[in-house]
Amino acid sequence: MKKITIAIDGFSSTGKSTMAKQLAEKLEYIYVDSGAMYRAVTLYAMQQKLISKNKFEKQKLISALDKINLEFKFNSRLGYGEIYLNNVNVESEIRSLVVSNFVSKIAEVSEVRKKLVKQQQLIGANKGVVMDGRDIGTVVFPDAELKFFITASANIRAKRRFDELTKKGDKVSFEEIFKNVKDRDYIDSTREDSPLIKASDAIEIDNSNLSLEEQFDKIYKITLEKIKSINS
Repeated sequence: MKKITIAIDGFSSTGKSTMAKQLAEKLEYIYVDSGAMYRAVTLYAMQQKLISKNKFEKQKLISALDKINLEFKFNSRLGYGEIYLNNVNVESEIRSLVVSNFVSKIAEVSEVRKKLVKQQQLIGANKGVVMDGRDIGTVVFPDAELKFFITASANIRAKRRFDELTKKGDKVSFEEIFKNVKDRDYIDSTREDSPLIKASDAIEIDNSNLSLEEQFDKIYKITLEKIKSINS
């Protein structure tokens, strides 16, 4: 049976990664969280003191890109690959609000995007991949056989993120989470290089009022129909 490439794009905190992981596991496809790659580069920039609230030494980051090695290593207990930055597992560190506050600025840098897009295309060269992000269906895999664009209201997305972080024990306020969501929406949608836009052939799904189970059932059904049509 022919395998396909599935691109899942959309706004932050829409549950893209959770859905993509589930879909990849169900189909026995490779799952790639492209956002984790940008977060890992962001973490590197923070570790090297290249970015903070008051500064961003973009040229120094560009010069250091060759020193950044990113890998996904499969965790059999979790059932998906975790991101490693220079041989160190940073899966938990990159999910912090501090990283979230800077990741869109890092993702604006064309040289960063060029490096990561090249890696993403190599990973998905043989099909059988589910990849989520901001520009997967428009830039990374414009010829993907199936594309989804996920959205939800900013208020609901902020509430989901707030619940996720407080459950982990992070001390955050709903107001700062909401601001982060709105700021990232603006930066992601207005950047010059590969802005967040819905591909013309993407299926849009607003999951504001859908449970995780309802959303997955809907997407899985569409996916099976697409795979069937390609193999018929």
